[in-house]
Amino acid sequence: MDKNSLIGFLLIGGILAGFWFLNKPTEEELARDKHRADSIAAVRQQEALEQKALQYENAMQAPAAESELDTATGIPVAMQNRYGEFASFTQGEETFYTLENKKVKLTLTNKGARIYSVLLKAYEDKNYEPLVLFEGDQSKFGINFFTYTNREIGTGDMYFDAVKSTDNQLVFQLKAEDGNQFSITYSLSPDSYLADVTIDGKGIQNLMSRNDNSIYLSWSLDMPQLEKGLDFERRYSGLYYKHYEDKVENIKGGKSDVKEFPTRLKWVDFKDQFFSSALIAGTYFSEAKVEQIENETPGYIATMKADLTIPVSNEDIKMQFYFGPNHYKTLRKTGYDLHKVIDMGWPPVKYVNQWLVIPVFNILSRSIDNFGVIILILTIFIKLLIFPFTYRSYISTAKMRVLKPQIDEATKKYGADKQMEKQQATMAIYRKAGVNPMGGCLPMLFQFPILVAMFYFFPSSIELRHESFLWAKDLASYDAIITWEGSLPLIGNLLGNHISLFTLLMSITNIFYTMVNQEMTATTQQMKGMKTMMYLMPVMFFFMFNKYAAGLSYYYFISTLITIGQTFLMRRFVNEDALLAKLEANKKKPTKKSRFAEKLEQMQKQQQLNQKKLKR
Repeated sequence: MDKNSLIGFLLIGGILAGFWFLNKPTEEELARDKHRADSIAAVRQQEALEQKALQYENAMQAPAAESELDTATGIPVAMQNRYGEFASFTQGEETFYTLENKKVKLTLTNKGARIYSVLLKAYEDKNYEPLVLFEGDQSKFGINFFTYTNREIGTGDMYFDAVKSTDNQLVFQLKAEDGNQFSITYSLSPDSYLADVTIDGKGIQNLMSRNDNSIYLSWSLDMPQLEKGLDFERRYSGLYYKHYEDKVENIKGGKSDVKEFPTRLKWVDFKDQFFSSALIAGTYFSEAKVEQIENETPGYIATMKADLTIPVSNEDIKMQFYFGPNHYKTLRKTGYDLHKVIDMGWPPVKYVNQWLVIPVFNILSRSIDNFGVIILILTIFIKLLIFPFTYRSYISTAKMRVLKPQIDEATKKYGADKQMEKQQATMAIYRKAGVNPMGGCLPMLFQFPILVAMFYFFPSSIELRHESFLWAKDLASYDAIITWEGSLPLIGNLLGNHISLFTLLMSITNIFYTMVNQEMTATTQQMKGMKTMMYLMPVMFFFMFNKYAAGLSYYYFISTLITIGQTFLMRRFVNEDALLAKLEANKKKPTKKSRFAEKLEQMQKQQQLNQKKLKR
């Protein structure tokens, strides 16, 4: 190689080395590439898991293939190839069995060894017919696993033998050709909404692949409409689940969502407004995937699904179904925190319902049959309970009202551009008279949790369901006095296709109360915009509550009437001249500024100084 060629190769090598050095990825770029590679691996792993789950689901749901029959067995060849030693169980005749007690009637089928329908004896549906939670293919339930011959088996396609049946117990059995077998037992206790399910752990383990130590439950429900107001019912439904020895969470009704849990769950509840279908693990579900899908089919609330993993050992696998009402006391007695599917509001609203409203309501319902009367008495009781706060709020407002002429006199010398000086003069008069401007607000804050508690209580109270009062046929639903076909432009989504009378009365009463309040406070400083808003609020309530339970609007209607009555009584018995004289006497006493007043005065002075600096 001559000298020139050598120099050329060296130059080329140098250029390549320099190019590599200049374009060498930084540590940050390497980390980003690693993260991207890890993400791709995670996605592929997730896709593999989803594919496996889909295979299990297909194993349960796929119908028997129509193909050439095996001449020896008379079974389609495709089914013979797919299910092997279990193929004979894909052929059979569906037979129904019944388990029932005083509260519930379960119809079971040997196809899939599942619950075919559930009837609750003490309740009726929206048409006042016997209430059926679900029936037929509205619900699907199956056990999926790999056999020792590495075949995917879904019990939803299998015809089981009913080997033992009594009034409160039914045993389904699946026996393979080699003698291995397993059973699923359903038991229904007297006077209970709980149905016990026992899977023969040792038997199913003998049928399973040695490389797998879990079975996979697939449960779904197309939840039918049970109440008159579909939108309202959908709003109070949801898919609930409890983390093992931890909190209860949910997918709210009216939306589609999916949740996956690599950690343990204790139970899953397909919750309607007033009724639940829940599956409770004897120990726990080791993994889970739950999904809620909006169901636009007329007459349905939503489609709910749960794919649950259960470890298998030689021990029997025990579970329980709860099919029953969302009744607070019943669910709490059942245990496992099932009562938390009833939304009682956030703290402290939740505690008001648990410790005050529900106990009082239960006491009244033991001796009074008419729930309209119960709500009336409950309302009176609550208004009496919070009357001290109402009275203090009224007195605080009255003090500011009688001092208003003095405030107007003290502030009229200041122009519109001297709002700070007006506030200082006003606060000085209040301070000398011993009046706290916030005195009317604080008592109202104590009443607010009770007001909101009733908003949560009535729509969730199954006791009001199908209970009539006056013109309302069902206090748990709207009380339509006017109905129409179709939907009104603009407001149709808010009103629906009706006008509820109790909601209308509630709104009118609130407008009247606003007028009374405005009359009483007309001498205080209020912006016109605030006055307009006070009148708009009852109108907004009308549109908000028109689809809500009549019992809730009835409560607010009665509550507002009582408040108006209390206001007129307090106006009659509170002597404002005597109140003013007392305030004038307070002015002669030595006053000591409160920390709040001192802080407020300091803030005002600082704001005034800042304004002067800006003018300069």
